[in-house]
Amino acid sequence: MTIALRRIIFLVLLLIAWDLGYRIFNWGWKFPSPQQTFQAFYDGFTEGPLWGAIVASLRRLLISFAISIALGTTLGFLFARYRFLDQTFGFLVVALQTVPSIAWLPFAIIWFGLNDTAVIFITTIGATWTMSMASRTGIMNISPIHLRAARMMGAGNGFRMFYQVMVPAAFPHLMTGIRVAWAFAWRALVAGELVARGVGLGQMLQDSRDIGDTATILCIVIVIAIIGTLSDHLCFKRLEDRIMLRFGNIK
Repeated sequence: MTIALRRIIFLVLLLIAWDLGYRIFNWGWKFPSPQQTFQAFYDGFTEGPLWGAIVASLRRLLISFAISIALGTTLGFLFARYRFLDQTFGFLVVALQTVPSIAWLPFAIIWFGLNDTAVIFITTIGATWTMSMASRTGIMNISPIHLRAARMMGAGNGFRMFYQVMVPAAFPHLMTGIRVAWAFAWRALVAGELVARGVGLGQMLQDSRDIGDTATILCIVIVIAIIGTLSDHLCFKRLEDRIMLRFGNIK
């Protein structure tokens, strides 16, 4: 039995158990039935603002994710190369990593207002620290022999050494950081959109909660899970396999 077939069977059994649970325990409006959820999907994509919310959220997410990858990788390189920065600012980053990004929301609202900039700020904060720690670990685990060999071959100690030697050598850790940062960015994005103005999945969650529309709430949760799963398997996992194969880390 293939993995795809097993997953399909599992989903079918899950739908059956879901429907039975709704009928037996009489959940009512507190948790929707499969039929109500499918209807919310249909209405959201054909008549409602679901497409617009997905596009708006993805736009904010991609902007924030690109910023966090650039900042996180740069910080990780600096922490790995300069002990003073690692022992000072690096220590602070470890502490900041434990703070939920939503805790910065009041500052974001004060500084930027209830707009896209505040949401992008929160989302960037949510992913940057994780990426910086992953890139720091990856660069620090590079063998000194490889670095000395690269210097002897003319790579130097600057930007050329960074992007030609360090980034490929640290890629397994960088890829792990990217995948975790993507998940953290999603969490921060939805949390920020819950209070921000405008169109977005988080705002749809808030609006649906206000009117008790649990079918739309579950629909949005499923949409977020599907986008996250597809992006990981179709983008990050494939990119990881190709680059790992390119640099001889897997067969």
